[in-house]
Amino acid sequence: MTSEMTPKMTQQMTMADMPMQMPEAPATSAAERARFFNSANAFALHANEVPDHVFADEPAAAMSTNAVTGFIACDLSVEMDCDGPATAPLLLARYGTIMPNEQLTAAFAATASIWYVMRGTGQTACGDEEFAWGAGDVFLLPGGGEHQLTAGADGAVLWVVSNEPCLAFEGLSPPPEDQPVTPCVHYPAGEIERQLQKIYDVDMGGGTAGMAVLFSSDQQAERRNILPTLTLAMNSLPPGAAQPGHKHNSVAVALVINGPNCYSMIDGKRKDWAPWVTTVTPPGAVHSHHNDGDERALFLIVQDGGLHYHTRTMGFAFA
Repeated sequence: MTSEMTPKMTQQMTMADMPMQMPEAPATSAAERARFFNSANAFALHANEVPDHVFADEPAAAMSTNAVTGFIACDLSVEMDCDGPATAPLLLARYGTIMPNEQLTAAFAATASIWYVMRGTGQTACGDEEFAWGAGDVFLLPGGGEHQLTAGADGAVLWVVSNEPCLAFEGLSPPPEDQPVTPCVHYPAGEIERQLQKIYDVDMGGGTAGMAVLFSSDQQAERRNILPTLTLAMNSLPPGAAQPGHKHNSVAVALVINGPNCYSMIDGKRKDWAPWVTTVTPPGAVHSHHNDGDERALFLIVQDGGLHYHTRTMGFAFA
């Protein structure tokens, strides 16, 4: 058989090769907006992974003698290809510095914001309520309005986490100021310590990942979360102890409060702790925490766990 008589072989297009499809003859503007994918190419999206990261420069800047009143974001949006500032796909952590007797305005497009007072004292106006805060306190401020934080004579440094990236992803606005998902909630440092001691006074029991106090409120108690989509926990480790290796589908954004000679293992890689750093543990990563020091370790953790509990996708498992 000559070459002229050999059948010509052509490569057949697959479903995965097909581009996005458009309507052929849309009759209306609504029909013209339609776009179509198929079961091969629709799921070929590549999302940048959440990096295992430590923010050390940001707290150093916030605590510096050259600091000014304002916020410093812990931003991984470039690494994760997010449209706006984000520490994790649904969370944004910041450090807030307030100079002595100055005010810091919080006006976040978020459901609410979670605050921890690293140092200093001050007071916050929240609608017609006002409360004073000091080092070691945690408080929740609703979104949808402006809140004024006024520092005392020594100034203040705070850590704050919001779900702004979550609302931005959905194109949502925060709730109206007079209809908060949760009104302001204050957790004084002395009460947090009392709650921690209560769990140390009883047997840990089996199947528990660690010694932690989780924060909630009267409105969120049924969910056992601080917000519908977010969980907040004060985790602790006794001297010489280690938290067993485990994993879950929620991301963990943590503030190291006290942890000399402590470290974490993230997918087999050691991550040493340092005072006031913010750490990011990627979703699904096998991780454990270790206290080789002689003091109780404390680290405050925010997770998008409420979202995963609601969708039944938490995926917690010991390694």
